[in-house]
Amino acid sequence: MQHINVEIKARTERQDEIRNWLLANGAELRGTDMQTDTYFQLPPGQGRLKLREGNIECNLIHYHRSDDPQARVSDVALAPVADAPALKNLLLRALGEKVTVRKRREIYFMDNVKIHLDELEGLGRFVEIEAIGLRPELGAEQLRAQCDHYIDIFGIKPQDMLAESYSDLI
Repeated sequence: MQHINVEIKARTERQDEIRNWLLANGAELRGTDMQTDTYFQLPPGQGRLKLREGNIECNLIHYHRSDDPQARVSDVALAPVADAPALKNLLLRALGEKVTVRKRREIYFMDNVKIHLDELEGLGRFVEIEAIGLRPELGAEQLRAQCDHYIDIFGIKPQDMLAESYSDLI
C-alpha cells in the first residue's frame, strides 16, 4: 500500500491531557504496543527502510521524508509482514542494520488521523500526529490542515517539534 502522510513529532509532558482529550472526543484506541523498529542501511537519497515488530502493527515500511520540524509530507510504502523474524534476518544479511528503536506506543485513530503517544527509554515522551492520505481527495494541503488542527488542540509549541526520526535521536 502506497500513500502520502503529513506528520509531526513533538516532545511532550502532556500525554495524560492528550489521552484524556482523545478518549473524551471519540478517538478509537487501537491499544498499547511494545514496538521494535529495525532500520536498515540504504544508500544516501534512498529514504528509510524499517521493519516494525509489535503485537498490533507488524509491517515493512519504506519512506521518503524531509527533515522539517513542521508538518512534513512523507511518501510511504507499507507491507504487512507475517514472518517478521525471517524477514528481519534476510534484510540484515542483505542490507545491514542502521539502528534499532524500542518504544511503548499508544495508538489512537480519529478518522484518517493516527495519533501516537510514545515513550522511549532515555529519550522521553512524545506525541506523533500522522494524517494519512488513504483517500484520493485528501491531498497534502488537507492533510497538513488536519495536523495543524491537532497541533492547536494539543497545545504543541514549535520549539517542541522535532525534525528527526527516533532513529536519529538514539
